[in-house]
Amino acid sequence: MKRILIVLVALLAMVAFVGGVVAQEKKAEKPAAAPEKPKEDKPKAPKALKATGNVVAYEAGKMIKVKVKDKEKEFTIAADAKVKGEIKEGVKVTVAYKKDGDKMVATSITVATPKPKPEKKAEEKK
Repeated sequence: MKRILIVLVALLAMVAFVGGVVAQEKKAEKPAAAPEKPKEDKPKAPKALKATGNVVAYEAGKMIKVKVKDKEKEFTIAADAKVKGEIKEGVKVTVAYKKDGDKMVATSITVATPKPKPEKKAEEKK
């Protein structure tokens, strides 16, 4: 009977120690932060780009060609594009656009308002 009691006490002690070790291992396995989702799941919205320059050619609702620095850029105008101001050749515009393959599609066109020229001080003295 003593032997059975010793074996039972030994088994209970062993289970208690093993249970503590297993519990510690499970805590170590948990990551500190939530796992990140793969970047492929998030569709990226096309980045809006801008170009500022003088209008070289313009077809209402179809196309606008703008001279930006030393290059001419041609944009297809989207059906829902917002146009602010009167567009004509020679005026300075800012075109917000997005790339669609090899095409540049204008999403909004804003005509720059010319700055008023300051009057000469000589005229004010007269």
